[in-house]
Amino acid sequence: MKKITILYFLCLCLYTVNGQHSNDIVAKIDSINSKILNEERKLLIHVPKGSSNKTYPVVYVLDGDSHFHSVVALIQQLGPENRNTMCPEMIVVGIPNTHRNRDLSLTKGELPDSGGGANFMSFIEKELFPHIDSKYPTKPYRVFIGHSLGGLTVMNTLVHTPDLFNAYVAIDPSMWWNEKNLLNQIKNTPFNEKYANKTLFLAIANTMSKDMNIVSVQKDTTATTRHIRAILELDSYFKKDTQKKLSYKGTYYEDDNHGSVPLIAEYDALRYIFEFYRFRLKSEDYSNPEIDVLVKVQKYYKRLSKGFGIDMKPDQLYMNDIGFTLLENKQFKKAAQAFELNIKNHPESFGVYDSMGDFYVAIGNTKKAIENYKKAVSLNIDSYAKYKLEELEKE
Repeated sequence: MKKITILYFLCLCLYTVNGQHSNDIVAKIDSINSKILNEERKLLIHVPKGSSNKTYPVVYVLDGDSHFHSVVALIQQLGPENRNTMCPEMIVVGIPNTHRNRDLSLTKGELPDSGGGANFMSFIEKELFPHIDSKYPTKPYRVFIGHSLGGLTVMNTLVHTPDLFNAYVAIDPSMWWNEKNLLNQIKNTPFNEKYANKTLFLAIANTMSKDMNIVSVQKDTTATTRHIRAILELDSYFKKDTQKKLSYKGTYYEDDNHGSVPLIAEYDALRYIFEFYRFRLKSEDYSNPEIDVLVKVQKYYKRLSKGFGIDMKPDQLYMNDIGFTLLENKQFKKAAQAFELNIKNHPESFGVYDSMGDFYVAIGNTKKAIENYKKAVSLNIDSYAKYKLEELEKE
């Protein structure tokens, strides 16, 4: 069923990209002149539609020309833009290739011009990060997605510079590279406390012949199976290492090959990485006087703060929705608490006082309503609260 859903979604994504509803998935074309790589690098950027004071986690996608649009569409489908809480709204940075073999390989190897991976990651850390953080509304939370050689780059970054990203997605990575050199390094890496807040999702495609399975292939010694054998070896190592602090999930996709696996892997990876983000209030939470909905919300934001590694307060519009829904359910005390919490968290916003004024109008407290509308107008002379205030003062 999931495969059918994702196939439909991919068709919708391609339909969107090719013109219809083109505002839904927009690739802003940016560029950066890299002194490290000595070239101009094109960038594909997606920034969610939102208020000017919002900030977002950032997803960096290797092989940007191939995977940028699918990642953006998945985030939109799973996130608040589509009334879901499977993942947050995020900025997506697609990094198209100029010299793929050079940039996504760690050392000299079988492919021509290979071995420039260290320079490429230096470009990302020292030039690309500062460029993105200075130009776009970023949160200090980053996800790194790579497929094939890009997956190898993701794994190398996790091992050698883990603090560059919070979450890593390696899709059918080329762990066979250079006689499994990186794989052997991984087996000697203590995934200790410095990995305590890191997440890795590993996707394994079915690249073996029909007469093999994941058990029998590991006994094979031919070159045709070295790719999957190396990834299975990596997966086995992580699953056996019970002492590791790294949050890890490896998934084998029996029905997908090396080329088809990225989309379904990106979908599963986003759901896994952002398990801490999921939250949904039910109608009973608003109508049952025994349920403290605000405690639930505050616990959720504590979880978000821990997951993102920064202090996060309930979103203003979200708390407004909760307050008015409680008001509709005649939970007046809780509604007042919701609006008061919004004022406490966003005292500089005229909107929170406007909403509190609406609350007091609803319960018949004109004096308090006028007081809050005046506060809203003092913060924004053009706010609609001015007209509400004029109407109340006529009475």
